[in-house]
Amino acid sequence: MTSVPTPIPSRTQYVLEEIKRRILTGRLTPGQALVETELAAQFGVSKTPVREALKTLAGTGLVVMSQYKGVTVRMVDADMAREVYDVRLLLEPEALKRAVRRGASLDAAREALTRADEATDTAERSLANREFHRALYLPCGNPLLGRMLDEVRDQAALVSAVAWAASPSWDREAGEHREILRLALAGDAEAAGAALHAHIASFVHRAFPETAQEAPVRAQAEKGQE
Repeated sequence: MTSVPTPIPSRTQYVLEEIKRRILTGRLTPGQALVETELAAQFGVSKTPVREALKTLAGTGLVVMSQYKGVTVRMVDADMAREVYDVRLLLEPEALKRAVRRGASLDAAREALTRADEATDTAERSLANREFHRALYLPCGNPLLGRMLDEVRDQAALVSAVAWAASPSWDREAGEHREILRLALAGDAEAAGAALHAHIASFVHRAFPETAQEAPVRAQAEKGQE
């Protein structure tokens, strides 16, 4: 008999989503301490939903819980970026190619791209960009593949937030997004997948050049196999 997951209480869910939003939009920065009493006061709740929310965020890799340092926003370094983006490079282009081949609707990706273009602040644009990428891989036809990419989604967004804070590259990425979507809507699965691979690889190369030495080699090898 399959067990049914216990739903997260509404207060915990609210605190969870708000802390996550603040982390992914840069209001809470890597290494910053997350004090239960302070967060509880800010959100007008007891410490219990805050504690449960932080435990969940630790499970997704956004925060780190230490016996000595307490809870802090996860630091972003080259090793983390390499691990997260290696997974994305391996799985995300393949998921998009499968979505295109099966003729899946990409309306959600088009809508997310429009929201990103019309965003009035960094937070809104960041969230829209996350939804754009998810809308490309989610209709791949393999729920497990989608869940695997969801697993690294928050960590990838944390890496992106740090990189954007250091060197904004919104306009370039927006242009790359439009080209990826154009190819996908045209039904060219291979070209769309290649464009997405190049987009992800170029971003991590710009943000963390020491992590991306293998990416161009892999991209060239894949190109040679097509």
